[in-house]
Amino acid sequence: MKTIYDFVFFLGHNSRKRALWIITVAALLLSIFLCIICFVVWMRRRRKGTEILHDQAAMNRPEEDALAWRLEQKSSEFILFDLSEILHATHNFSKENLLGQGGFGPVYKFCTYFQGQLPDGTEIAVKRLASHSGQGFTEFENEVELIAKLQHSNLVKLMGCCIKGEEKLLVYEYLPNKSLDFFIFDVNRTTLVDWNKRCVIIEGIAQGLLYLHKHSRLRIIHRDLKASNILLDQDMNPKISDFGLAKIFSTNDTQGSTKKVVGTYGYMAPEYASEGIYSIKSDVFSFGVLLLEILSGKRNSGFHQHEDFLNLLGYSWHLWEGGRCLELLEASIVEEIHAAEASRYINIALMCVQERADDRPTMSNVVAMLNSENAILPEPKHPAYFNLRVSREDESGSVPYSNNAVTICSNNDLTITEEPDGR
Repeated sequence: MKTIYDFVFFLGHNSRKRALWIITVAALLLSIFLCIICFVVWMRRRRKGTEILHDQAAMNRPEEDALAWRLEQKSSEFILFDLSEILHATHNFSKENLLGQGGFGPVYKFCTYFQGQLPDGTEIAVKRLASHSGQGFTEFENEVELIAKLQHSNLVKLMGCCIKGEEKLLVYEYLPNKSLDFFIFDVNRTTLVDWNKRCVIIEGIAQGLLYLHKHSRLRIIHRDLKASNILLDQDMNPKISDFGLAKIFSTNDTQGSTKKVVGTYGYMAPEYASEGIYSIKSDVFSFGVLLLEILSGKRNSGFHQHEDFLNLLGYSWHLWEGGRCLELLEASIVEEIHAAEASRYINIALMCVQERADDRPTMSNVVAMLNSENAILPEPKHPAYFNLRVSREDESGSVPYSNNAVTICSNNDLTITEEPDGR
Protein backbone atom coordinates (compact mmCIF):
# COMPACT_ATOMS: atom_id res chain seq x y z
CA MET A 1 0.00 0.00 0.00
CA LYS A 2 2.83 2.38 0.83
CA THR A 3 4.28 1.78 -2.60
CA ILE A 4 0.96 2.82 -4.16
CA TYR A 5 0.86 6.04 -2.12
CA ASP A 6 4.49 6.81 -3.01
CA PHE A 7 3.59 6.28 -6.63
CA VAL A 8 0.62 8.64 -6.34
CA PHE A 9 2.74 11.29 -4.50
CA PHE A 10 5.23 11.46 -7.33
CA LEU A 11 2.46 11.93 -9.89
CA GLY A 12 1.09 15.30 -10.81
CA HIS A 13 -1.95 16.79 -9.07
CA ASN A 14 -4.46 15.73 -11.78
CA SER A 15 -2.82 12.37 -12.18
CA ARG A 16 -3.08 11.74 -8.43
CA LYS A 17 -6.81 12.48 -8.47
CA ARG A 18 -7.36 10.14 -11.42
CA ALA A 19 -5.43 7.29 -9.75
CA LEU A 20 -7.35 7.68 -6.47
CA TRP A 21 -10.65 7.60 -8.41
CA ILE A 22 -9.64 4.39 -10.20
CA ILE A 23 -8.60 2.70 -6.95
CA THR A 24 -11.89 3.68 -5.27
CA VAL A 25 -14.03 2.34 -8.12
CA ALA A 26 -12.03 -0.90 -8.27
CA ALA A 27 -12.44 -1.43 -4.53
CA LEU A 28 -16.20 -0.79 -4.78
CA LEU A 29 -16.62 -3.26 -7.67
CA LEU A 30 -14.60 -5.88 -5.79
CA SER A 31 -16.83 -5.44 -2.74
CA ILE A 32 -19.97 -5.84 -4.85
CA PHE A 33 -18.57 -8.98 -6.51
CA LEU A 34 -17.73 -10.53 -3.13
CA CYS A 35 -21.25 -9.74 -1.84
CA ILE A 36 -22.80 -11.48 -4.88
CA ILE A 37 -20.67 -14.59 -4.30
CA CYS A 38 -21.70 -14.71 -0.64
CA PHE A 39 -25.37 -14.34 -1.58
CA VAL A 40 -25.21 -17.17 -4.14
CA VAL A 41 -23.52 -19.50 -1.66
CA TRP A 42 -26.12 -18.67 1.00
CA MET A 43 -29.03 -19.30 -1.38
CA ARG A 44 -27.61 -22.67 -2.45
CA ARG A 45 -27.19 -23.77 1.14
CA ARG A 46 -30.70 -22.62 2.00
CA ARG A 47 -32.22 -24.45 -0.99
CA LYS A 48 -30.33 -27.62 -0.14
CA GLY A 49 -31.56 -27.41 3.43
CA THR A 50 -35.16 -27.02 2.23
CA GLU A 51 -34.84 -30.07 -0.02
CA ILE A 52 -33.47 -32.11 2.87
CA LEU A 53 -36.39 -31.02 5.04
CA HIS A 54 -38.84 -32.01 2.29
CA ASP A 55 -37.17 -35.38 1.87
CA GLN A 56 -37.22 -35.98 5.61
CA ALA A 57 -40.85 -34.96 5.75
CA ALA A 58 -41.71 -37.43 3.01
CA MET A 59 -39.77 -40.18 4.78
CA ASN A 60 -41.50 -39.48 8.06
CA ARG A 61 -45.00 -39.56 6.51
CA PRO A 62 -46.92 -42.82 6.28
CA GLU A 63 -46.62 -44.37 2.82
CA GLU A 64 -50.11 -43.37 1.78
CA ASP A 65 -49.51 -39.72 2.76
CA ALA A 66 -46.23 -39.76 0.86
CA LEU A 67 -48.04 -41.00 -2.24
CA ALA A 68 -50.58 -38.17 -2.06
CA TRP A 69 -47.73 -35.69 -1.55
CA ARG A 70 -45.92 -36.98 -4.65
CA LEU A 71 -49.09 -36.71 -6.73
CA GLU A 72 -49.53 -33.10 -5.65
CA GLN A 73 -45.88 -32.29 -6.38
CA LYS A 74 -46.23 -33.72 -9.90
CA SER A 75 -49.40 -31.66 -10.53
CA SER A 76 -51.20 -34.84 -11.54
CA GLU A 77 -54.14 -34.45 -13.88
CA PHE A 78 -56.05 -36.85 -11.66
CA ILE A 79 -58.41 -35.61 -9.00
CA LEU A 80 -57.58 -36.18 -5.36
CA PHE A 81 -61.15 -36.77 -4.15
CA ASP A 82 -62.35 -35.98 -0.65
CA LEU A 83 -63.64 -39.00 1.23
CA SER A 84 -66.96 -37.22 1.73
CA GLU A 85 -67.42 -37.03 -2.05
CA ILE A 86 -66.89 -40.78 -2.42
CA LEU A 87 -69.17 -41.60 0.50
CA HIS A 88 -71.93 -39.47 -0.98
CA ALA A 89 -71.47 -40.96 -4.47
CA THR A 90 -71.64 -44.57 -3.24
CA HIS A 91 -74.26 -44.00 -0.51
CA ASN A 92 -71.69 -44.81 2.17
CA PHE A 93 -70.56 -47.95 0.31
CA SER A 94 -74.01 -49.47 0.53
CA LYS A 95 -74.61 -53.08 -0.48
CA GLU A 96 -76.96 -51.88 -3.18
CA ASN A 97 -73.98 -50.19 -4.87
CA LEU A 98 -71.66 -53.19 -4.54
CA LEU A 99 -70.32 -54.38 -7.90
CA GLY A 100 -67.93 -57.15 -6.89
CA GLN A 101 -64.86 -58.22 -4.96
CA GLY A 102 -61.27 -58.99 -5.85
CA GLY A 103 -58.18 -60.42 -4.25
CA PHE A 104 -55.31 -62.87 -4.36
CA GLY A 105 -56.80 -66.35 -4.33
CA PRO A 106 -60.23 -67.40 -3.18
CA VAL A 107 -59.78 -66.39 0.48
CA TYR A 108 -57.74 -63.21 0.76
CA LYS A 109 -60.07 -60.52 -0.49
CA PHE A 110 -58.39 -57.14 -0.46
CA CYS A 111 -60.71 -54.89 -2.45
CA THR A 112 -64.36 -54.24 -3.22
CA TYR A 113 -65.96 -52.35 -6.10
CA PHE A 114 -68.84 -49.94 -5.83
CA GLN A 115 -70.86 -48.02 -8.36
CA GLY A 116 -71.34 -44.33 -7.68
CA GLN A 117 -72.46 -41.05 -9.19
CA LEU A 118 -70.82 -37.66 -8.80
CA PRO A 119 -72.94 -34.51 -8.28
CA ASP A 120 -72.55 -33.60 -11.99
CA GLY A 121 -74.09 -36.95 -12.98
CA THR A 122 -70.85 -38.69 -13.94
CA GLU A 123 -71.02 -42.40 -13.17
CA ILE A 124 -67.97 -43.89 -11.50
CA ALA A 125 -66.66 -47.21 -10.25
CA VAL A 126 -64.78 -47.07 -6.95
CA LYS A 127 -62.16 -49.64 -5.97
CA ARG A 128 -61.87 -49.76 -2.19
CA LEU A 129 -58.85 -51.50 -0.67
CA ALA A 130 -59.11 -53.45 2.54
CA SER A 131 -57.34 -51.67 5.38
CA HIS A 132 -55.32 -54.77 6.33
CA SER A 133 -53.92 -55.41 2.85
CA GLY A 134 -50.24 -54.53 2.49
CA GLN A 135 -50.08 -56.10 -0.97
CA GLY A 136 -53.16 -54.16 -1.91
CA PHE A 137 -51.49 -50.83 -1.19
CA THR A 138 -48.49 -51.79 -3.32
CA GLU A 139 -50.86 -52.36 -6.22
CA PHE A 140 -52.74 -49.16 -5.40
CA GLU A 141 -49.56 -47.09 -5.52
CA ASN A 142 -48.33 -48.77 -8.70
CA GLU A 143 -51.63 -48.30 -10.48
CA VAL A 144 -52.07 -44.63 -9.55
CA GLU A 145 -48.55 -43.55 -10.51
CA LEU A 146 -48.43 -45.66 -13.66
CA ILE A 147 -51.80 -45.00 -15.26
CA ALA A 148 -51.22 -41.24 -14.92
CA LYS A 149 -48.87 -41.61 -17.88
CA LEU A 150 -51.28 -43.61 -20.07
CA GLN A 151 -53.91 -42.29 -22.48
CA HIS A 152 -55.52 -44.69 -24.96
CA SER A 153 -59.06 -45.52 -25.99
CA ASN A 154 -58.51 -49.20 -25.17
CA LEU A 155 -57.23 -48.57 -21.63
CA VAL A 156 -59.58 -47.95 -18.73
CA LYS A 157 -59.60 -44.34 -17.55
CA LEU A 158 -58.60 -43.68 -13.95
CA MET A 159 -60.32 -40.46 -12.89
CA GLY A 160 -58.64 -40.03 -9.52
CA CYS A 161 -58.03 -41.42 -6.08
CA CYS A 162 -58.68 -40.79 -2.42
CA ILE A 163 -56.29 -41.43 0.47
CA LYS A 164 -57.69 -40.70 3.91
CA GLY A 165 -56.49 -42.59 6.96
CA GLU A 166 -57.27 -46.27 6.42
CA GLU A 167 -59.27 -45.56 3.26
CA LYS A 168 -57.48 -46.04 -0.06
CA LEU A 169 -59.77 -45.61 -3.06
CA LEU A 170 -59.34 -45.60 -6.83
CA VAL A 171 -62.00 -43.87 -8.92
CA TYR A 172 -62.55 -45.16 -12.47
CA GLU A 173 -64.92 -44.38 -15.29
CA TYR A 174 -67.94 -46.64 -14.95
CA LEU A 175 -68.28 -49.22 -17.73
CA PRO A 176 -71.82 -50.63 -17.76
CA ASN A 177 -71.08 -53.91 -19.55
CA LYS A 178 -68.72 -55.21 -16.89
CA SER A 179 -65.92 -57.51 -18.09
CA LEU A 180 -65.37 -59.84 -21.03
CA ASP A 181 -65.62 -63.05 -18.99
CA PHE A 182 -69.15 -62.01 -17.98
CA PHE A 183 -70.22 -62.70 -21.58
CA ILE A 184 -68.00 -65.25 -23.31
CA PHE A 185 -68.07 -67.90 -20.57
CA ASP A 186 -71.80 -67.74 -19.85
CA VAL A 187 -74.04 -69.81 -22.12
CA ASN A 188 -76.93 -67.42 -21.49
CA ARG A 189 -74.96 -64.32 -22.54
CA THR A 190 -72.53 -65.58 -25.16
CA THR A 191 -75.00 -64.89 -27.98
CA LEU A 192 -74.86 -61.19 -27.04
CA VAL A 193 -71.32 -61.00 -28.45
CA ASP A 194 -71.57 -62.06 -32.10
CA TRP A 195 -68.53 -62.51 -34.32
CA ASN A 196 -68.40 -58.86 -35.42
CA LYS A 197 -68.34 -57.71 -31.79
CA ARG A 198 -65.67 -60.27 -30.95
CA CYS A 199 -63.54 -58.98 -33.82
CA VAL A 200 -63.81 -55.44 -32.41
CA ILE A 201 -62.88 -56.73 -28.95
CA ILE A 202 -59.89 -58.71 -30.23
CA GLU A 203 -58.61 -55.78 -32.30
CA GLY A 204 -59.10 -53.34 -29.40
CA ILE A 205 -57.18 -55.53 -26.94
CA ALA A 206 -54.36 -55.91 -29.46
CA GLN A 207 -54.21 -52.14 -30.03
CA GLY A 208 -54.17 -51.47 -26.28
CA LEU A 209 -51.27 -53.88 -25.76
CA LEU A 210 -49.39 -52.42 -28.74
CA TYR A 211 -49.71 -48.98 -27.15
CA LEU A 212 -48.34 -50.28 -23.84
CA HIS A 213 -45.44 -52.09 -25.49
CA LYS A 214 -44.44 -49.53 -28.11
CA HIS A 215 -46.32 -46.25 -28.37
CA SER A 216 -46.71 -45.03 -24.79
CA ARG A 217 -44.10 -42.81 -23.20
CA LEU A 218 -42.88 -45.83 -21.26
CA ARG A 219 -42.68 -49.49 -22.27
CA ILE A 220 -45.12 -51.27 -20.00
CA ILE A 221 -45.62 -54.99 -19.35
CA HIS A 222 -49.12 -55.62 -18.00
CA ARG A 223 -48.38 -59.10 -16.52
CA ASP A 224 -52.03 -59.92 -15.76
CA LEU A 225 -53.92 -59.80 -19.04
CA LYS A 226 -57.04 -62.00 -18.82
CA ALA A 227 -60.74 -61.97 -19.64
CA SER A 228 -61.79 -60.49 -16.29
CA ASN A 229 -59.36 -57.58 -16.79
CA ILE A 230 -60.96 -56.58 -20.09
CA LEU A 231 -63.80 -54.16 -19.37
CA LEU A 232 -66.49 -53.31 -21.93
CA ASP A 233 -68.09 -49.91 -22.44
CA GLN A 234 -71.68 -49.31 -23.51
CA ASP A 235 -70.76 -50.05 -27.15
CA MET A 236 -68.87 -53.23 -26.19
CA ASN A 237 -65.49 -51.65 -26.92
CA PRO A 238 -62.73 -53.25 -24.81
CA LYS A 239 -60.60 -51.46 -22.25
CA ILE A 240 -57.63 -53.12 -20.55
CA SER A 241 -57.78 -52.57 -16.79
CA ASP A 242 -55.95 -53.30 -13.56
CA PHE A 243 -52.33 -52.17 -13.78
CA GLY A 244 -51.47 -53.17 -10.23
CA LEU A 245 -48.99 -55.80 -11.40
CA ALA A 246 -47.62 -53.86 -14.38
CA LYS A 247 -43.91 -53.24 -14.82
CA ILE A 248 -42.23 -50.27 -16.48
CA PHE A 249 -39.28 -50.71 -18.84
CA SER A 250 -36.97 -48.17 -20.34
CA THR A 251 -36.97 -48.07 -24.14
CA ASN A 252 -33.64 -49.95 -24.20
CA ASP A 253 -34.72 -52.85 -21.99
CA THR A 254 -36.38 -55.96 -23.39
CA GLN A 255 -36.96 -58.14 -20.33
CA GLY A 256 -36.79 -58.25 -16.54
CA SER A 257 -36.93 -60.85 -13.80
CA THR A 258 -38.40 -61.26 -10.35
CA LYS A 259 -38.25 -63.77 -7.52
CA LYS A 260 -41.89 -63.17 -6.68
CA VAL A 261 -44.08 -64.38 -9.52
CA VAL A 262 -47.61 -62.96 -9.43
CA GLY A 263 -50.39 -63.33 -11.92
CA THR A 264 -53.13 -65.76 -12.92
CA TYR A 265 -52.88 -69.42 -13.70
CA GLY A 266 -53.71 -70.29 -17.27
CA TYR A 267 -52.42 -66.97 -18.63
CA MET A 268 -48.78 -67.01 -17.49
CA ALA A 269 -46.01 -67.53 -20.01
CA PRO A 270 -43.81 -70.54 -19.12
CA GLU A 271 -40.59 -68.53 -18.72
CA TYR A 272 -42.35 -66.23 -16.26
CA ALA A 273 -44.06 -68.97 -14.24
CA SER A 274 -40.93 -71.10 -13.88
CA GLU A 275 -38.08 -68.56 -13.90
CA GLY A 276 -39.68 -65.19 -13.13
CA ILE A 277 -38.58 -63.77 -16.52
CA TYR A 278 -41.06 -61.33 -18.01
CA SER A 279 -41.05 -59.31 -21.23
CA ILE A 280 -43.42 -58.04 -23.88
CA LYS A 281 -43.58 -61.67 -25.07
CA SER A 282 -45.15 -62.59 -21.71
CA ASP A 283 -48.10 -60.34 -22.54
CA VAL A 284 -48.20 -61.80 -26.05
CA PHE A 285 -48.62 -65.26 -24.54
CA SER A 286 -51.50 -64.05 -22.36
CA PHE A 287 -53.09 -62.44 -25.41
CA GLY A 288 -52.88 -65.75 -27.27
CA VAL A 289 -54.65 -67.58 -24.43
CA LEU A 290 -57.30 -64.86 -24.32
CA LEU A 291 -57.80 -65.07 -28.09
CA LEU A 292 -58.39 -68.83 -27.90
CA GLU A 293 -60.90 -68.24 -25.10
CA ILE A 294 -62.78 -65.64 -27.15
CA LEU A 295 -62.92 -67.98 -30.13
CA SER A 296 -63.98 -71.06 -28.18
CA GLY A 297 -66.03 -69.59 -25.33
CA LYS A 298 -64.09 -71.85 -22.94
CA ARG A 299 -61.64 -71.06 -20.16
CA ASN A 300 -58.10 -72.33 -20.42
CA SER A 301 -58.12 -73.01 -16.69
CA GLY A 302 -60.75 -75.57 -15.83
CA PHE A 303 -61.07 -76.82 -19.40
CA HIS A 304 -61.86 -80.54 -19.70
CA GLN A 305 -63.14 -81.52 -23.13
CA HIS A 306 -61.84 -85.08 -23.03
CA GLU A 307 -59.42 -86.90 -20.76
CA ASP A 308 -56.71 -86.73 -23.43
CA PHE A 309 -56.81 -82.92 -23.63
CA LEU A 310 -55.82 -81.39 -20.33
CA ASN A 311 -56.29 -77.71 -21.21
CA LEU A 312 -57.58 -75.43 -23.94
CA LEU A 313 -54.12 -74.94 -25.44
CA GLY A 314 -53.63 -78.69 -25.80
CA TYR A 315 -57.10 -79.17 -27.28
CA SER A 316 -56.57 -76.33 -29.75
CA TRP A 317 -53.20 -77.74 -30.80
CA HIS A 318 -54.71 -81.21 -31.31
CA LEU A 319 -57.42 -79.81 -33.58
CA TRP A 320 -54.92 -77.68 -35.50
CA GLU A 321 -52.60 -80.61 -36.18
CA GLY A 322 -55.56 -82.70 -37.29
CA GLY A 323 -56.85 -80.06 -39.68
CA ARG A 324 -60.05 -79.70 -37.66
CA CYS A 325 -59.47 -76.29 -36.10
CA LEU A 326 -63.01 -75.10 -36.89
CA GLU A 327 -64.28 -77.48 -34.21
CA LEU A 328 -62.73 -75.13 -31.66
CA LEU A 329 -65.21 -72.32 -32.40
CA GLU A 330 -68.01 -71.48 -29.98
CA ALA A 331 -71.35 -72.66 -31.35
CA SER A 332 -72.97 -69.23 -31.56
CA ILE A 333 -70.35 -67.86 -34.00
CA VAL A 334 -69.79 -70.90 -36.23
CA GLU A 335 -72.33 -69.74 -38.81
CA GLU A 336 -71.03 -66.15 -38.79
CA ILE A 337 -67.35 -66.69 -39.52
CA HIS A 338 -65.70 -67.82 -42.74
CA ALA A 339 -63.46 -70.87 -42.50
CA ALA A 340 -60.38 -69.02 -43.78
CA GLU A 341 -60.89 -66.20 -41.28
CA ALA A 342 -61.36 -68.63 -38.40
CA SER A 343 -58.23 -70.52 -39.40
CA ARG A 344 -56.25 -67.25 -39.51
CA TYR A 345 -57.34 -66.20 -36.02
CA ILE A 346 -56.56 -69.62 -34.55
CA ASN A 347 -53.17 -69.60 -36.31
CA ILE A 348 -52.36 -66.21 -34.75
CA ALA A 349 -53.45 -67.39 -31.31
CA LEU A 350 -51.27 -70.51 -31.50
CA MET A 351 -48.29 -68.41 -32.63
CA CYS A 352 -48.74 -66.25 -29.54
CA VAL A 353 -48.74 -69.21 -27.11
CA GLN A 354 -45.67 -70.99 -28.47
CA GLU A 355 -43.41 -72.33 -25.76
CA ARG A 356 -40.29 -70.32 -26.62
CA ALA A 357 -40.64 -66.57 -26.17
CA ASP A 358 -38.43 -65.87 -29.21
CA ASP A 359 -40.87 -67.77 -31.44
CA ARG A 360 -43.82 -65.58 -30.48
CA PRO A 361 -44.64 -62.50 -32.57
CA THR A 362 -44.61 -58.96 -31.19
CA MET A 363 -47.90 -57.11 -30.80
CA SER A 364 -46.93 -55.04 -33.86
CA ASN A 365 -46.84 -58.26 -35.86
CA VAL A 366 -50.07 -59.49 -34.27
CA VAL A 367 -51.96 -56.32 -35.23
CA ALA A 368 -50.60 -56.55 -38.77
CA MET A 369 -51.67 -60.21 -39.07
CA LEU A 370 -55.14 -59.49 -37.70
CA ASN A 371 -55.65 -56.81 -40.34
CA SER A 372 -54.20 -58.73 -43.27
CA GLU A 373 -56.64 -61.22 -44.75
CA ASN A 374 -54.36 -62.45 -47.52
CA ALA A 375 -51.07 -62.74 -45.65
CA ILE A 376 -49.47 -66.17 -45.53
CA LEU A 377 -48.86 -66.92 -41.84
CA PRO A 378 -46.06 -69.12 -40.48
CA GLU A 379 -46.99 -72.49 -39.07
CA PRO A 380 -47.02 -72.34 -35.25
CA LYS A 381 -44.88 -74.62 -33.13
CA HIS A 382 -46.42 -76.54 -30.25
CA PRO A 383 -47.74 -74.37 -27.43
CA ALA A 384 -46.60 -74.33 -23.82
CA TYR A 385 -48.46 -76.51 -21.34
CA PHE A 386 -50.24 -78.40 -24.12
CA ASN A 387 -49.76 -81.64 -22.19
CA LEU A 388 -50.30 -80.28 -18.67
CA ARG A 389 -53.49 -79.94 -16.70
CA VAL A 390 -54.43 -76.39 -15.75
CA SER A 391 -57.40 -76.81 -13.45
CA ARG A 392 -59.42 -74.15 -11.70
CA GLU A 393 -58.19 -75.51 -8.38
CA ASP A 394 -54.71 -74.42 -9.49
CA GLU A 395 -55.88 -70.79 -9.43
CA SER A 396 -55.41 -70.70 -5.66
CA GLY A 397 -51.68 -70.71 -6.28
CA SER A 398 -51.05 -74.07 -4.60
CA VAL A 399 -49.67 -75.96 -7.58
CA PRO A 400 -46.93 -74.51 -9.80
CA TYR A 401 -46.91 -74.97 -13.54
CA SER A 402 -43.54 -76.64 -13.77
CA ASN A 403 -41.16 -78.69 -11.70
CA ASN A 404 -39.46 -75.50 -10.55
CA ALA A 405 -41.02 -74.27 -7.32
CA VAL A 406 -42.50 -70.81 -7.69
CA THR A 407 -44.80 -68.76 -5.53
CA ILE A 408 -47.81 -67.62 -7.51
CA CYS A 409 -50.56 -65.38 -6.27
CA SER A 410 -53.69 -65.64 -8.35
CA ASN A 411 -55.38 -62.35 -9.01
CA ASN A 412 -58.64 -63.69 -10.33
CA ASP A 413 -61.34 -61.06 -9.94
CA LEU A 414 -59.69 -57.67 -9.74
CA THR A 415 -62.27 -56.08 -11.98
CA ILE A 416 -65.98 -55.38 -12.02
CA THR A 417 -67.19 -58.88 -12.82
CA GLU A 418 -70.62 -59.31 -11.32
CA GLU A 419 -73.37 -57.51 -9.48
CA PRO A 420 -74.82 -58.82 -6.20
CA ASP A 421 -78.05 -59.93 -7.81
CA GLY A 422 -76.19 -61.93 -10.45
CA ARG A 423 -77.45 -59.91 -13.41
